[in-house]
Amino acid sequence: MSINDASPEEWDRVAGKMHSAAMLSYKNMAEKEAKLMEAMVEEPPHYNSGDVECIDAIRASMNQTAYHGYLKGNVLKYLWRYTYKKKPLEDLRKAKWYLEKLIEEQE
Repeated sequence: MSINDASPEEWDRVAGKMHSAAMLSYKNMAEKEAKLMEAMVEEPPHYNSGDVECIDAIRASMNQTAYHGYLKGNVLKYLWRYTYKKKPLEDLRKAKWYLEKLIEEQE
């Protein structure tokens, strides 16, 4: 049987399988991208060199008022620019991360 002999039902069946495979591949790719984005927000490698995380060094270098201002400034920065970036969701998650740090400081 050649491709020209296939019935419309057979074409639909094959197309359905191809669509399912493509959707599964897309879902896997989206899940990997979400995990990478989370890692870039929670533990970006460029902020974790040596024994001290950058945020801890910044905290140690400031008094409480200055550190709270730093956190608030970063929340505002990421909220301000998220619509101008290629990865708006990443910037919103960064704003959330800094806001959660500020909330922890207040508790």
